[in-house]
This record gives sequence, C-alpha cells and structure tokens, in this order.
Amino acid sequence: MRKAWVVTGIAIGACLSFVALLVVGTYTAAAGLIGGAGSGKNGTVALAKGAVPAAYQGLVQKWGNLCPAINPALLAAQLYQESGWNPRIVSPANAQGIAQFIPGTWASHGIDGDKDGDRDVWDPADAIPSAASYDCELAGYVKKVPGDPTNNMLAAYNAGAYRVIKSGGVPRISETQNYVRIIRNLEKSFARPVGRVEPSRQAAGAIYFAQKKLGTKYLWGGNGTPEQGGRFDCSGLTQAAYRTVGIELPRVANDQYNAGPHPSRDELLPGDLVFFSDDLTNSRAIRHVGLYVGGGYMINAPYTGAVIRFDKIDTPDYFGATRVTKEGAAALPTGLPQA
Repeated sequence: MRKAWVVTGIAIGACLSFVALLVVGTYTAAAGLIGGAGSGKNGTVALAKGAVPAAYQGLVQKWGNLCPAINPALLAAQLYQESGWNPRIVSPANAQGIAQFIPGTWASHGIDGDKDGDRDVWDPADAIPSAASYDCELAGYVKKVPGDPTNNMLAAYNAGAYRVIKSGGVPRISETQNYVRIIRNLEKSFARPVGRVEPSRQAAGAIYFAQKKLGTKYLWGGNGTPEQGGRFDCSGLTQAAYRTVGIELPRVANDQYNAGPHPSRDELLPGDLVFFSDDLTNSRAIRHVGLYVGGGYMINAPYTGAVIRFDKIDTPDYFGATRVTKEGAAALPTGLPQA
C-alpha cells in the first residue's frame, strides 16, 4: 500500500496513447540493448541492493567468498531458498534455522562462526558461516569431477558427493537437476548486475494487460476474479499482468522482488517491476509494487479508496526494480515464511 503522499495519478484517458507508444517502444529499446549485459564472472560478486536483509548482509558477503565454488549471491540464493531468511524456522523434516541444517548434519558440520564459544544452529552468525563452510567442504569432495565446479557442489549438496563422483557430474536425478537450476537462477536475482540487464521480451504483454485495468477500483487482497469485481491490489495486478505472458509470479510483493535481476534506476525499461518500502535495506520489508511504463511513471493499484492509475516512481520510499524473467520467477520458492 502506498502512503498518502504518493503523487496523484494522472488522467487515464490522456495517458492511454502514452502507454501504447511505450509498449511499442519496449521492443525498440530491447533491440538496442540485447547483448549488453556483463557476466561479472571474473570479478568479486557484489550483492544487489537490499536483496539480503541488512542484519545478514555482512555475513553473506564475507562467507560467500570462502572458496572459489561459491560467491555471496549464490550463498544468498541457497539461504533464501531454504528459509526465506527466517532464523527460527523448522521444516517438517526437522531442518532447523536460517540454513536449514538437519541435527545430524549440524553436529558434523556446524562451526562457531562468531567465535563466541558455541555452535548454535539458531544463530545466523553461526549458521551462515556453517552453510558456506559445508558448501566448500562438498566442493572439495567433488573438485576432480568434470564440469562446472559450482554446479557439482550444488548437486553434492542435494544428492551427496558420492553420486556426483559416480555420475561424473550432476546426476540424472530430476530433483538434483532442478535444485541446481533453481539455485543458479536465484543467484542472478541476488547479484548486483555488471553492465546492462538484458531486456524482457514479455514486458509489452504485461503492460498491455495492466493498462486495460486503469480506473479499476483497488481491493486489498484482490486477484481480479469475477467474485471480486475484477479488482486488484498491487501485487495481484502485477501477478495477473505477467500471468498473461506465461510467467507465474508469487502473490506477495516482497517475493516478486527476486523474480529476476535488478536494473538500476537509470536503466529501467517498460515492464520492469518497481518496489517501495519503509526499510530501504531489506527486500523482505517491501510493501508495494508497480509496473514501470517509462518516463518515471508506473501503473499501480495504490491503496484502498483509489483506482488503478499512473503514479511517479521517484518517491522517498522507492526501493528498486526487478526485470522479470521466466526462469527467475520459476526458481522462487513457494510458501516462504515471512521473516
């Protein structure tokens, strides 16, 4: 929900042609930028702004550089996939804490990361270093296996080092292959981009859907169903817009933030999701999302009593943006606990 000081939406009728031009222009802009993204593989990987909660960012940045097989963004992707940054979560299999260690694994591989004299699975200052240490230990076991060492490490994390060694790489086990694919795609959403982010090819369709909803009354929890009178809230609108182009986003705005890489403010393109928060250091605190249309404006469902409309994005609570990818959205865990 936006705060009351958000700039009032500009007149709908006057802007429909504006959006039509932007939709066409999306592909023109995309054509000029394809191939401009840097890989960042040869330098130190930095974390995207706010993607890791501030309380854990230093730990992830430090321990994510423990060995060559991991990096801070990869470690962040694992932690997010496991716990959604919730240090108190317990899984049905009794995996515990922010890194989701099974008690037996913790007993063997947990370390005293903060050097306070104990190894506490519930303390991120121990659990995050332990996760990195365990990754690097697994990487050591499979270091002679052909193929990408990071993929082999992740496969060992999921299926065991013996299976990776026996298979000569990532085993042909669907669960293991999916785990490797998911973490590598999530990694991209936690890394600060190097160079320009590749444009989205689905953006124009998402904008086309959203602009048809201009003037529709806001509804908290609205998903646009007939029972709800076709009304939406902010993340319901963005979810529905991208669903029309074959991309399934999570329902909650702060989870949508991790559905792809994060372009800077001056690299925004129509179709990017733009996010707003009272805490600019923590993506889990995001409370509002809109669909960028260009010229500093977004289409959004602002708050109760308002209608879906255009608003400026340059406000004090602007958090950042995400360029949605199908792979990034598909990698997101479902039912994340809210830390």
